[in-house]
Amino acid sequence: MTPIAAGLLALLMVATATLSGVFGMAGGMILIGVLLVALPVPAAMVLHAVTQMASNAWRAVLWWRHIAWATTAAYVAGCVVALGLWSIVLWVPDKGVALLVLGLSPFIVRALPDRILPRAMTWRHAAGGGVACMMLTLVTGVTGPLLDQLFLWSGLERRTIVATKASCQVFGHSFKLLYFGGLVADAGRVELWVLALAVAASMLGTTLGKLLLEKLTEAQFRRWAERIIAALGLWYVGHGVALLSGVL
Repeated sequence: MTPIAAGLLALLMVATATLSGVFGMAGGMILIGVLLVALPVPAAMVLHAVTQMASNAWRAVLWWRHIAWATTAAYVAGCVVALGLWSIVLWVPDKGVALLVLGLSPFIVRALPDRILPRAMTWRHAAGGGVACMMLTLVTGVTGPLLDQLFLWSGLERRTIVATKASCQVFGHSFKLLYFGGLVADAGRVELWVLALAVAASMLGTTLGKLLLEKLTEAQFRRWAERIIAALGLWYVGHGVALLSGVL
């Protein structure tokens, strides 16, 4: 990767980490979309995993008093189950498929009835969410709006949502790094200096996001989170369809 490309990528990482620092979501969706366009799928997954691990770990540190640890433990247990099942097939999706699934996920989640996706966050829901989100992560690179919606519907306070989702994501992205960086054959390799730059940019953006989150009300937080998720979903559906149809 050239220094100019790395510099532009670092600016993007600061911006997306700031967005995630405010809403606890959406930034990773933007970043993985750019990386999937610019890099081979395994390399994009590895770089995204390292970036998101740093961003979420720092966010969890900044908000550690608000983490719901029981929810995190149940979610991680679900992730372990999904990783074990997925490691049997070791499937790496096509870019178009990954982007299309990523874009459709918010609309699928919203269409699910309460009996399938309850508007709550018990340990059973957290564990089931861990299974589903880990599988979605290994296809698209991110949990997408599935985990976002689970937390938005949970009734938790915005700081608890951001903190607990960050703690869950640290483990989720570490499992993704294990999958694409170690288990998948011919995984993409990323230069160490690019990884170090990604970590620094993510931590900076996360710190800025914390300052902005304090200025939002609960209503503003939920309203803008929903709008951002829907807009990103539409964009990725269009991009995925364009790739699969050969337009791009």
